[in-house]
Amino acid sequence: MKAADVRQMTVDQLDDEIAKLKKERFNLRFQRATGQLENTSRVRSIRRDIARMMTVASEKRSGKVVETKPAAAKASGKPAKKSK
Repeated sequence: MKAADVRQMTVDQLDDEIAKLKKERFNLRFQRATGQLENTSRVRSIRRDIARMMTVASEKRSGKVVETKPAAAKASGKPAKKSK
């Protein structure tokens, strides 16, 4: 899930989604332990989605406002160059 999508959710929606993903992570751990897990990369993506959602939820609870700018413009402060 993209960070922009996560930032549009309310804190309650984030909490519900985090709980759902934690249950899925639990089930994936059991599948891996029993040798039934086919898509091993799903464990990593679930873990990162949970972290992303927890970060955004804590930012919203503390009242921080986070700007989202393109990385190139943010790093140098100049507009990105056009490629030929």
